[in-house]
Amino acid sequence: MRLSRIIMALTVGLAVVAVPTAAGAAQPQPTPSATTDPPQPPPYPPTAASLTVNRPTIFLGETVVLTGTNFGPNETVDITVTVTPFAAPAAGQAPARRSDGSTVAMAPVAYQASAPLSFTAYTNGQGRFTRNYKPSVTGLLTFTATGRESGRTASTELRVLHKKQPLPVTGDSLGTPMKLGGGLVGAGAIMLLLTLAWRRRQRLGGAAH
Repeated sequence: MRLSRIIMALTVGLAVVAVPTAAGAAQPQPTPSATTDPPQPPPYPPTAASLTVNRPTIFLGETVVLTGTNFGPNETVDITVTVTPFAAPAAGQAPARRSDGSTVAMAPVAYQASAPLSFTAYTNGQGRFTRNYKPSVTGLLTFTATGRESGRTASTELRVLHKKQPLPVTGDSLGTPMKLGGGLVGAGAIMLLLTLAWRRRQRLGGAAH
């Protein structure tokens, strides 16, 4: 009888001790990574590619330098050119004017064979390239560069104006200076004759006295 009471008391004691342990085990424990690892910042987007020209406006026959940056390293870049004609006549294309007020049309001058409207460039290890381009048409040119491997793209614009031409020499433009010069020569001859006649008259008058 006494032994049974001792066994019962031990059983009750073990049950009381085991209850808090079971309750603590039932609670969720934080993971080690959540308490020790610092939060990671969001990834930054890649730098955008860019395309520039060394001069925004040129005359027909001149050359510009295209520069691309932030493309893929050591990749091929395809470049296309879109031409938009000017709405108004370009600078330097005013017609020549005759002395009578009429005008003479100025004919455009051909400088070279047609420049390509699509070509390629190759980047270095830093994703940069340079390429010379000599337009053969006037207007607003839009260059668009696209990397084949990276897929990055960029664009820039260039204004190409007609090269200023000297005014043509026409028959009418030559006639006016020649007429003016002839008139001056005639007036000079008349003045010379009058001077000689006056001197002769003065000489004869002195001799008579």
